[in-house]
Formats: sequence, structure tokens, C-alpha cells
Amino acid sequence: MDKFKAVESFISVATRGSLTAAANAEGVAPAIMGRRLDALEEHLGVKLLVRTTRRISLTHEGSAFMEDCQRLLIDFANAEASVSAGGVKASGHLRITAPAGFGRRHVAPLVPLFRELHADVTISLNLSDRVVDLAAEGFDCAVRVGDMPDSSLVSVRLADNRRLCVATPTYLRQHGTPIHPQDLSKFACLTLSADASQTRGWAFKVPKGDSFELIHLKPGGPLNCSDGQVLHDWCLAGYGIAWRSIWEVEAEIASGALVPVLEEFAAPANGIYAVFPQRKHLPLRVRLWIDFLKFHYSQAGFWKGAW
Repeated sequence: MDKFKAVESFISVATRGSLTAAANAEGVAPAIMGRRLDALEEHLGVKLLVRTTRRISLTHEGSAFMEDCQRLLIDFANAEASVSAGGVKASGHLRITAPAGFGRRHVAPLVPLFRELHADVTISLNLSDRVVDLAAEGFDCAVRVGDMPDSSLVSVRLADNRRLCVATPTYLRQHGTPIHPQDLSKFACLTLSADASQTRGWAFKVPKGDSFELIHLKPGGPLNCSDGQVLHDWCLAGYGIAWRSIWEVEAEIASGALVPVLEEFAAPANGIYAVFPQRKHLPLRVRLWIDFLKFHYSQAGFWKGAW
């Protein structure tokens, strides 16, 4: 048995949750992966994986063994890199995912620039508004916008994200400006349709005694859409007031094309995060990618379109 290859196969199957997915990634038949796992378990004398027709899961021993093996593989990769001509450098394939709208604007432009710095890294970018299962689908890192739910995933905050009500100067001249969030009922509000994910409505911070409370409103209007980019375009065309993330509208606010309204009632910022399955022993390419995002997202000009 090639112990090293068997360990690599074990980690690949465990992280992807599928013999077939791991076999496809390596370009071998699933039966070969199965034989490697059988040989490894026989050699160790313990069961590492529980395999059924529907899923594969780690045993307690398998989970502990996997963590140690991942550390050993990364140490070995670093040892190889340290004696190469270029010293330690990022290499391998980086699979990343991000929400469609945010990803088009603020992830995709950075991908080729990152690769210019790290020529031995190849990159796949998946843009999707569904919540991708990173481990099961073999992704190294996700960029996600909004409050992070409790999860086994590890998250690194890259930047703050506020939401603001915005409209064109022309729309406000013609229809007036709301003074309080409750005034929105008198205006044409451009909202996500009921089948979209913004179920709680628009969030505002309003005074309550000596403090503030967070309220959620569901304003109406003659136009709604399930796609945020369409709402953005409608707002720029002067069809009403929209509640958008600062990453979508900061360039237009800076240029004067859009004007924030009800800014003093804006809800506290949530975050933009890099999310990944493991905290310890991240591959160098993943750590460098996260640092690269943090650097660019910390530049004010990046969000205002001056980058």
C-alpha cells in the first residue's frame, strides 16, 4: 500500500463526502479510491469512514486521524516548496465561491490580479446566490455578505457592510424626501419580490427612550423583482427608493447619481466575510487569497469605484 496516496485519498473523500467526487477530482475510478480506503483502514485496524449508499461520514477515529493527516500533508507541501528554486510559494488549484451580484462586482475583478502575483495557482470562481456546502462540494473559500449564522465553518471579517435607502436626485425633487422610516409608505419603494431572500424587510434603527431599537418594515411599491441588480438599475433610472448594500451604491453616491435618505436611521453594519472549512493549516494559496481580499477591501477607493 502506498500510505501517502492512501492518506491523500482518505482526506479527499472525507472533505468531499463522496467516493465519486474524490475519484473524479483525481481522475481515477471510484473503485480505486475504495480499495485505497479499505487498505488504509486494514493497516490501521480502525474504521475511519462510515459508508452508505447515500453518504459518507467520519467516525470519531477518522475525524482525529484526518486532522493529523491534513497537518502532515501541509507540512510536507511546505517542505517541498522550501527547497524549490523559488522558496515557499503558493501553488495548486483554488476553488472559491461568492454571491452572484457581489461576486461580479468585487470578487471577479480581483481573481486575475491575484493570479498575476501567484502564477502557480489556478483558480475556479463560482458565482451563485445559493449557500454552497464548501466541504461537500470541494470549495476552499467562500465570500459571504451578511450576519453569519452559527456554523462549523470558520469566518474572517473582511469589511463592514451597511444598507442604505437611496434614490436619484430627480426622484426626490419630484416626490419629496422621507423624514422617518414610516414615511416610506407614501413613496414608491423598489423591493425584492416575496420569493427572494429578504424576508424580514428593510431594517432601521429608531430612537426608543435613551437608546435605540431595530425595526423591520416591508414597504410596498408598484415594482418589485427577485434580482437585486434589477432593483439597482430601476433606482438609477429614477423609479423609486431602494434599500441597497453600500457595496452596490457607494460609487453612485460618490458621483452624485444616487442620494442616501434616512441615513440617520441606518441599521448597524453587518459584515462581508471569507468563510472556509478549517482554521488550522490552511493551504498557503487560501491564506494569501484571504489576505489579498482584506487588503483591497480596506481601501476606501475600492468601493467608490476609484480602484
